[in-house]
Amino acid sequence: MKKVFFIALLPPQTIQDSIMEIKQHCADVYQSKAALKSPPHITLQPPFAWETDAVPVLEESLKTFAKTRIPVSIILQGFGAFKPRVIYVNVLKTPELIAIQKDLMEYLEESLGIVHERSKNRSFSPHVTVAFRDLKRQNFRKAWIEFENQPLQFEFLASHLTLLLHDGRRWNVSVEFPFLI
Repeated sequence: MKKVFFIALLPPQTIQDSIMEIKQHCADVYQSKAALKSPPHITLQPPFAWETDAVPVLEESLKTFAKTRIPVSIILQGFGAFKPRVIYVNVLKTPELIAIQKDLMEYLEESLGIVHERSKNRSFSPHVTVAFRDLKRQNFRKAWIEFENQPLQFEFLASHLTLLLHDGRRWNVSVEFPFLI
């Protein structure tokens, strides 16, 4: 049997709480609830299926990778959009963030055969989604007017990789792998 996972960087709980309030606002005002099904995160490796029996191999591999990395400084600044359906908190594309995402995807492909072809063939666009998929076009336009120039600024040190597991309804934190400190 297979389960579906993805790998991300999660902000500290206080920042997650602030972003969850924004997601809830999007659900209440713009009828976009899909983003509430995962904690606020920056996806490094998009969803992939993995055999339940082999989860210990996946976890050990991620633990090994994380132990070779130092914490990554993350800056969340303002909002962005992938028109006409996605609104997100903008993540500054620092060389350190780009490097860890690239290195992780290469490591997963070489060590475990995990490949996400679409991500492999496009540039990394780090973001924290607050509304997507079920955001209708007319509500996107209204929401974008609200968020486009709204200030937002958070900075944090990402100190671990997070493996998230889909339970059939939502994404949940499965395991965190600390970076070398």
